[in-house]
Amino acid sequence: MGKKKGFVLAALAVLLLALCVAGVYAYRMYYDRKLPNFSGSQDLYIYPETDPEGIVELLSASGKVRSESSLRRVFQGVTVLRTGHYRIDSTCSSMYVARMLQKGWQAPVNLTLSGSIRTPDALVRKISAQMLADSVTVAAFVHSDDSLARYGIDTRQLFTRVIPDTYQMLWTASVREIFDRLDREADAWWTPERKKAAEAQGLTPQEAVVLASIVDGETKYVPEQPTVAGVYLNRLRTGMKLQADPTVAFCFDYEPSRILLSHLEVDSPYNTYKNFGLPPGPISCPPKSCLEAVLHPASHNYLYFCADPSFNGSHRFAASYAEHLHNARAFQRALSERSRGKESI
Repeated sequence: MGKKKGFVLAALAVLLLALCVAGVYAYRMYYDRKLPNFSGSQDLYIYPETDPEGIVELLSASGKVRSESSLRRVFQGVTVLRTGHYRIDSTCSSMYVARMLQKGWQAPVNLTLSGSIRTPDALVRKISAQMLADSVTVAAFVHSDDSLARYGIDTRQLFTRVIPDTYQMLWTASVREIFDRLDREADAWWTPERKKAAEAQGLTPQEAVVLASIVDGETKYVPEQPTVAGVYLNRLRTGMKLQADPTVAFCFDYEPSRILLSHLEVDSPYNTYKNFGLPPGPISCPPKSCLEAVLHPASHNYLYFCADPSFNGSHRFAASYAEHLHNARAFQRALSERSRGKESI
């Protein structure tokens, strides 16, 4: 009887141990698959040929992993990760993160095109700094007439298909996918109402972008942009040359800090001191405020403007050349006084 009792007790002990082991295993499986294993949120960028073990180390070092052992168990059998941008938050289990990286369940990123974009290469830098596409690939695309022919433009009209804004898209989007999206957004921005507003000014949408880029080169002071747009529209309507300094600066890749008389002699279709009408393409990627200024310009009879002598970023406007000369002399005097002041310091 004693032996039998001992055997039963041993069997019960083994059963209890097995149940404990099974319980621990079951809990681990449940934890790995169902329970959140992260605190807070974090963005994760997976580049091509990223090592899964390196990702485990990276996540563990973030200080936002509750159970490193859970993460290691789940990633033990993972050999390949999908390139992309992923967002991990406090609801994610270890298993969900592993599957997300294996299956490519990406979170979109913001591609923000804002600030000064005066050249195609500036646009290249903006895109390559925010997307996986490298600068060489992006540059090859924007400098290729063959690539841009898909959108009905050549390299001179590149900025007519780019509306500065923030766009959500996949970080891994190809260059073609990026510009397909920008092209669709440009089509969407040019509503029938905006096209009608451009027509009312005697412009096509493409010409409106060209003029907006000149306005952008003249002033960053938004309240004044409709007035500047009105000046250039008045010049176009009266048959005057635009004589816009920013177009000359464009001819020299924006290198001169000031436009001198010698610069005005440059032989280029973009030199509006030599050529009548609009240049053959935008000289920058104008912001929406400049586009709207061209579509809805201030109504006035001004034909000239020059910088205000207070150096506050605004301008003085004039309807006659005599009045313009008076304003220009006032600015030159202020500029000379400012220069003398600096020399005496």
